[in-house]
Amino acid sequence: MADLTAQSDSLDDLVAELATERWSTPTPAQGWTIAHQVGHLLWTDRVSYLAITDGEGFTALFGEAMKDPLGFVDVAAEVEAARPPAELLADWRETRAKLADALSGVPAGTKLPWFGPPMSAGSMATARIMETWAHGLDVAEALGVRPVPTDRIRHVAHLGVRTRDFAYTVNNRPIPAEPFRYELTAPSGEIWTWGPENAANIVRGSAHDFCELVTQRRHPADLDVLTVGDDAAEWVTIAQCFAGPPGAGRAPMA
Repeated sequence: MADLTAQSDSLDDLVAELATERWSTPTPAQGWTIAHQVGHLLWTDRVSYLAITDGEGFTALFGEAMKDPLGFVDVAAEVEAARPPAELLADWRETRAKLADALSGVPAGTKLPWFGPPMSAGSMATARIMETWAHGLDVAEALGVRPVPTDRIRHVAHLGVRTRDFAYTVNNRPIPAEPFRYELTAPSGEIWTWGPENAANIVRGSAHDFCELVTQRRHPADLDVLTVGDDAAEWVTIAQCFAGPPGAGRAPMA
């Protein structure tokens, strides 16, 4: 929870003093401005809070969202982005604080409803860190800022590892039978590992670049992420740690 709060605060620092007109600056996500990015995080934090505090309310919202399963996220972002920036930012600050308190109070073992499988409070917090970090990258790029990487991205990397099979499923590809080995160098220099040492398929490199890979913020060719084995080489082309249909990813840099 401390990492979720810190990650949100780091993005808040980027936008807190922006002039109103800067909120309409386009970001790398096609059709999304800075206001769309923050609006999306606000909406998702609000829905996460609803999933914890009002199961019936979440079920009703879920039903409405499924009427447009491929477009409801964009519609929600559009609605929030149309608000005055000061109002949008104040709402996000209040909502994310309420969410942090609510997540901290979820009893161990409780599964929370979501758009995919139900999840624990820990998994929901991890997902919120991932989204806040990824959308924060888009905002930073729009502003010409390069954030200093921190070891908070371990949550994102862990989610990337855990969602290996999901990437195959949403792309209608067979899931490899054997686990991969992951060896990533953290911003602090620590080596993070997952999977058996004797795995035939290995993914290794920069943890920061790995996180950009699984959130589809950079093309694999532009990242310090290397593979051993045919299955690992295929996986980096479809890696996706966020829910929903296969992402289009980003084009390689010229």
